[in-house]
Amino acid sequence: MRIRFHHALIVMAALVALLAVSALPLQAQSWPQHPVKLVVPLGPGSGADLGARLLADRLGRRWNQSVVVENRPGGDGSIGITAVLNAHDDHTLMFGPSSAFVAAPYLHGKLPYNPADLAPVARLSVTLVGVASPAALNIASLNELIDLARAQPGKVNWATATGVTDFLVAGYARKAGLAMPKVPYRDTVQAINDLGEGRIQMYIGALAIILPQVQAGRIKLLAMTNMERAGMLPDVPTVAEAGFPDLEFDGVAGLFAAAGSISNDLRGRIAADLKAAIDDEMQKRLAATGQLLRPGGEAEFAASIKAQADKVAAFAQLLGVQANQ
Repeated sequence: MRIRFHHALIVMAALVALLAVSALPLQAQSWPQHPVKLVVPLGPGSGADLGARLLADRLGRRWNQSVVVENRPGGDGSIGITAVLNAHDDHTLMFGPSSAFVAAPYLHGKLPYNPADLAPVARLSVTLVGVASPAALNIASLNELIDLARAQPGKVNWATATGVTDFLVAGYARKAGLAMPKVPYRDTVQAINDLGEGRIQMYIGALAIILPQVQAGRIKLLAMTNMERAGMLPDVPTVAEAGFPDLEFDGVAGLFAAAGSISNDLRGRIAADLKAAIDDEMQKRLAATGQLLRPGGEAEFAASIKAQADKVAAFAQLLGVQANQ
């Protein structure tokens, strides 16, 4: 009797799955019909590149089609984004962080694309982002570092890795009436080295870049910009917990498509497949690069991107910077 009941449950589950698939429009059911391209607007070896390759491997098996990763770095993300938009093809997607384009309208005179044409499809992960200072500065907390900036105007020089965090730090400093000079870098490795040597006093960037210097004892990790603490560093507070919610930033990453080339039903299908493709190995490998698996559909992804964009827009207005798009 138990065996028959168990068999009946399996049959019912199969029927439910079949009905769910058959409820999708024909385009979403039959997609993909040929290999899918994942464009990454960053170079090989980046966290986004690893995420794209892990996802491509699993989705390829699920879709019974090749999923090819193509790195198109440069232009502050614009080269990769333009390649996706110009393809006019629902088999060409982008995998990358929202920070690749959220602040772009405020940083460039004219973009070769309209950010509104890039449609969020599914969120995969959140990048852990840390705030650090030189160990030799003997600062124990973010509050102490900000107190130093207030007590000694011009003493705390800072650098960061993305346009979004540029606006967060500069906007917070303006709002708080702090004189905190920014030091521009083209190479984040040089910025981290200078932080360790005490040439700059504050850096905000991906935990994966910061962590080796923390482990070497050259820099001190003061806080995480994320909405949640890093599991590997449970004693490091978030910026909100430290009393600086204006610096909160979650570096969300996921799949995007050209808005006019993909249906809402297909976006939903891809988001469901992304979630189903995740496994324990993928979680471990992403965690090793300072990323948290946080899968979400189009609505959740779009909401997290909008939260970033709204914060950047508010600080841009405070700084007197106009969007050029």
